[in-house]
Parts: sequence; structure tokens; C-alpha cells
Amino acid sequence: MTDQPPRRSIAIDVVSDAVCPWCYIGKRNLEAALADLPELDVEVRWRPYQLDATIPAEGVDRKAYLQRKFGARVDEIYGRVKDAGAAAGIPFAFEDIARSPNTLDAHRLIRWAASAGAQDAVVERLFRDFFIEGKDIGDRAVLIEAARDCGMDPAVVADLLAGDRDKDSVREEIASAQHIGVTGVPFFILGGKLGLPGAQPPDVLKRAIDKALEKADEPRS
Repeated sequence: MTDQPPRRSIAIDVVSDAVCPWCYIGKRNLEAALADLPELDVEVRWRPYQLDATIPAEGVDRKAYLQRKFGARVDEIYGRVKDAGAAAGIPFAFEDIARSPNTLDAHRLIRWAASAGAQDAVVERLFRDFFIEGKDIGDRAVLIEAARDCGMDPAVVADLLAGDRDKDSVREEIASAQHIGVTGVPFFILGGKLGLPGAQPPDVLKRAIDKALEKADEPRS
């Protein structure tokens, strides 16, 4: 019986915002890339970013917000994103989104979900809630329901959301991402060695993962 070579492993940090449609597409592309790498043990860790931290806690009217931000280009921009989503298997329903939320609480929930072993499930649920169901993911009741359905204790989550737990930690993580040059999301950090911006296609992600593994094998000087 021959010895099997040890399995390779890599950690992939995904800097993301829950209201970023390209981040949802990036998630699908990463899943497709990893499906072609079954020999690899991968830990995916979701890191926070806020595309607009100035949105008030109660959120703002979505249509008015997008008009202020993009003007007459809104339909063109979101039409292009909708087409890209369809190619990735995501049926974006932008027309059903009534409010643009502040995502600080969503990022707190994602942070807590990691210790519960439910981070990927919560990220997926929040993307779906916002982009397909049109739910307000700044509403704590929506976040508590998502947590419960992903196997977290809703009472614990409700208590945590009612306080300020981890608000500063999330903000510090965002500042750290900006410090290393992250100016947009998604941003993939592969094995702590290689940064890759944008919702890259699966084949690009696969090549980048291979490159990060090569870098990990390089002898330290």
C-alpha cells in the first residue's frame, strides 16, 4: 500500500460587503473554482467592508440613494450586473429592494457566525435575503431570522445586536483592509500571500490559488 501525499490546504479571506452584488457573483465564482479543486482543503473566511458607512442605521430609500450615487446611469449599471448575475446563476431582483441598509450589524452577525461554524451559510443567506428576496438586512429582525435559520441561537444574537459588541472590531478590520490597499470588493486574499481584486472568473481564481500555493512553497530568505 503506497502512502498518500499529504493534502494541500489554503485559507482564503474574502473581503466583502453584504450589499455588493459583485461580491455575490464573486462567491459563486469562488465556489465554482473550488469545485474543480477537490484535492485541496480550503478554509474560506469572510471579512467585512462597507461600501458606504455613512448610511444611517435605519437605512435610506433605495431608489433615491442610487439616483444620487449614479444618476442617469443606474439602469445601465444594474442591467450589466443583472446579466453577470444570471451568468453565475443568481436571479438578481434589484427592483424588489426598497431600502439601502447600513451593513454594520450584518457584518457583526457574519463575524459571530464564524465561531458557530455557520459563516458561509449566513453570508449566503444575507446575499439571498437582500438581492433576491428584497429584504432589509439592516433590520435586526431580519438578521435574527437569518441567524436562526442558519443554526445560530436567535436569543443570543438578539442580545448581541441590542448592544455594541464588536462594532469597533468590524470597523478596525475594515480599516486594516483599506490600509493594505483594498479600495473595492470583492477582494480575495489567498493563503495570506496573494491579493486578487474583483469578481474574477473561476479559471482566474484557480490560477491565482495555484500561484498562492507556489508562493507558500518558496523557501524563506
